[in-house]
Order: sequence, then structure tokens, then C-alpha cells
Amino acid sequence: MSSSYHHGSLASALLDAAGEELSATGIEAFSLRSVAKRAGVSHGAPAHHFKGKNGLLTALAAAGYKELVDVQNEHQKTAKSEELAQLVASGIGYIDFAMKNPELFRLMFASSKPDRSDDDFSAASRAAFDKLVGEIRSILGADPYSDRAAMTQVMASWSMVHGLAELVISGRMEIPFGFSQLNQQDREAIFEDILVRALKRN
Repeated sequence: MSSSYHHGSLASALLDAAGEELSATGIEAFSLRSVAKRAGVSHGAPAHHFKGKNGLLTALAAAGYKELVDVQNEHQKTAKSEELAQLVASGIGYIDFAMKNPELFRLMFASSKPDRSDDDFSAASRAAFDKLVGEIRSILGADPYSDRAAMTQVMASWSMVHGLAELVISGRMEIPFGFSQLNQQDREAIFEDILVRALKRN
């Protein structure tokens, strides 16, 4: 392992390399040796630093949740300030993140590899969920953690956005919309139309 790496910079370098490896090979073919090669460190460095492959994947998934929230926030900056518009922009950010990071998205939500009891993972995933909770609280004026109807709306909204994200990354939007032929603006217009139609009914 290169002595030029400090503890924090090594972790960052390994996470960057792990993200590249995951994107290139998928979860099942993910290799610590390949991550080490990408990062330019000894082959044992990833396992030593993250206590094994699942430890690295857990840290990568936690970082993914933080990136997800960042992407959602960026979309909200250019949206109208009205609560529904902000909720829709957050949802489009969620889908945008999934489209650009399909393997990471699957790791975060569908894989058994991450240790979901890990403190960093739990905090990052909870922060992403709390963002949606706060958005629904702003719209309904009720705290979803104490109001069942409000929490039902949280789950309905999440289900709609997550389902759309899954449909996109699995190619299921191609036949209805010719998705691969559309530019980003046209794709996001479709997402907005779908989400507004669904959310206004709830």
C-alpha cells in the first residue's frame, strides 16, 4: 500500500475505485483485487481498511445515499418554491440518480451485501428517508412519524418514485416512450407529468 495515502484519502480513493468497479462489473462480479488495482494500492488494502468486501460495499452504499440527497437538492434548486414542485423535483432527482448509477442504486436498495445495521449506513439511509418525510410534512402540515395518514403518503410517494426509477433502469420505459431517443429535458418532463398526476390525487 502506498505510504503517500493518509487514512482519509485512502478511504476516499478506495470508495472512488469501488464505485468505478461496481459500475463496470455489477455487484456479483465485484472484486476487491480489482478495486485495489484501480486505486493503485496493494491488493489487501481494501479488505484491511473496510474489513472485507461487504464492508466496502456497505461504505459505498452509505456514500450513495449521501450522493442521492445531493442530487435531489440540486434538482430542487432550479424548481419552483411551491411544496408540490419541490417534492416533484426531489423525485426527479431520485430517478436521475438511479439512471446515472444503476448498479449503485441496486446495491443501496435491493442487495443483501450491505450491512444495514452499520451506523454510517443507517444514518445515511435514514437521512434520505427523513428528507422525504420533511417534504410530506411541509405539504400536509402533519408529522408522518406521529400521523399514520401522513406516513401513508410518504410511502405512496416513495413507492411511485422508486417504481419509476426501477422501470427506467430496467428498460421498461422504452416501449411506452421510446426513452433512449429522448433528451434529458424531455425525459424529465415525462417524469414530472407522471408524478404530478399521481401526487395530486393523493
